[in-house]
Amino acid sequence: MRVSEFDYELPAELIAQHPAPERTASRLLHLEPDGSPRDLVFQDLPGLVDERDTVVLNDTRVIKARLFGRKASGGQVEVFVERIIEPGAALALMRAGHPPKAGTEVWIEDVRATVEAREGELYRVRFSQAVEDVLERHGSVPLPPYIAHPADGNDAERYHTVYAAHAGAVAAPTAGLHFDAAMLERLRERGARIAKLTLHVGFGTFQPVRVEDVEAHRMHRERYRIPDETLQAIAGRRVLAVGTTSLRALEAAAATGDTSGDTDLFIYPGYEFQMVDRLLTNFHLPKSTLLMLVCAFAGKENILRAYRHAIEHRYRFFSYGDAMLIER
Repeated sequence: MRVSEFDYELPAELIAQHPAPERTASRLLHLEPDGSPRDLVFQDLPGLVDERDTVVLNDTRVIKARLFGRKASGGQVEVFVERIIEPGAALALMRAGHPPKAGTEVWIEDVRATVEAREGELYRVRFSQAVEDVLERHGSVPLPPYIAHPADGNDAERYHTVYAAHAGAVAAPTAGLHFDAAMLERLRERGARIAKLTLHVGFGTFQPVRVEDVEAHRMHRERYRIPDETLQAIAGRRVLAVGTTSLRALEAAAATGDTSGDTDLFIYPGYEFQMVDRLLTNFHLPKSTLLMLVCAFAGKENILRAYRHAIEHRYRFFSYGDAMLIER
């Protein structure tokens, strides 16, 4: 397979720059089992679930991962924390005029960040203060690159799910942004079970696929954990994964037998799903691994046809955009 097979043309004005006025005010495109798209609104979701369903949510919480500092020479440096590995150290992307070398010091206000080593695309960085405290005081919410405005107070609230609990992601599990407490209660009233897991979304979600052969791409590893009570809640039931991150965690557990750890599972057409029956997700970027995942789930032609329908009917795309319920 070629990456170019997963391309489509998207008018720039359909890239949502801000969330809907209310969390549940988005539209919902229901891709039915026969591949037919049906235009709904997100408030219609409870009518599509019942006592057969377990709805699985990713309760990761986005950290204020983006920091800006200066080297002693005065050059500006962006430090994008991908993972805290101990209280005073993290793995981070660093953007500067020249690739930083071991020993390079970056000052972020009163905090010294020292480059210790390079690990692939990331740098091991030692901070003079606890990383969590540094991010809380000096960090900003790492909005995706296709959102043009700097993160503001509205983003600080709306780029989190209402059930976010465990800090560690550098991007939101955006399918979950559509839910509020009232919607979750409506699903329970329909007889659906609500279950949670944690997958900390890593910086790889922002990275383009740099190869043309799909099979040659390698995913970045992301941490996940599935509690025992979630495994019990899905046993023998129809599993509706909220977001590609929930799906990847469940399928990683099915493939390896491990309910926690790191996963680099790459799902593209030909993958045989073992756990997930239904997927609620947003619309994904052209030629992205997430678009490949949904094509694996419902069929490439079905998905690309549904995307053409969504563009024709002016759906809003990407993180702050509308939702899609896909039947396998």
